Amino acid sequence: MAQIEKLLEYQQIDSKLLGIEQEAANSKERKEYAQAKSFLNKAAEKLDAMNAKAKELTSLLDELNVKYAEISETLNDFDNVDELVEGGAEISFYKKNVLQLIERLRAIKTEVANLSKAIKDSDTEYKNLKKKTLSVQEQYNTELASKYKAYMEEKKSEMAQINKELEKIAGGIDEEVLKKYKIKRSERIFPIICAVKDGRCSKCGTELSLKGKEEISGGKVIECDGCRRFLYKG
Repeated sequence: MAQIEKLLEYQQIDSKLLGIEQEAANSKERKEYAQAKSFLNKAAEKLDAMNAKAKELTSLLDELNVKYAEISETLNDFDNVDELVEGGAEISFYKKNVLQLIERLRAIKTEVANLSKAIKDSDTEYKNLKKKTLSVQEQYNTELASKYKAYMEEKKSEMAQINKELEKIAGGIDEEVLKKYKIKRSERIFPIICAVKDGRCSKCGTELSLKGKEEISGGKVIECDGCRRFLYKG
């Protein structure tokens, strides 16, 4: 059997294998499994990041509470302002300082309120995500992983049978040509072997060179200069 005929037979059987691979890749079992796995991987990272953020926010809140307490303590020092004024102190000076401290307290109080809300919202988001993660984790462990594994075992059995057929045919194909075929296959090029029509590749339309036309007429396996597929005389 001519080399190109062997390749065409190989490709015909290989197309069955490709069909099973595509079916498996687009299967409901794989999609549900992949989605759950992706969610769990991202959720773990997000939960860690949220936990770190919560610690940071709590630390900032503690700092603000300390500042608030310090300023409140400072204001207590002005309780005896009447005595200071009677002693000849300038009331405008103390009044200005008191107003500045009160304004600072108000600002800190607002910051504390905003920060407390942020911590509360973050905690709610964390708990919701944690709850969903546990739910998906349980479904992943008890159903999705086992269902996908069983599905793939069935498909692997089908693919193994086809691979045995391919191995038998491979013995009649030039080793270097078969190596190139498998490389093209891994690059998602299919079909890999196409007919030449009117001196052009029937897949991409690239015209053969004079040398290419001579070689294909002589029965050689050539590659299209455009799409790199194997060509044969149709």
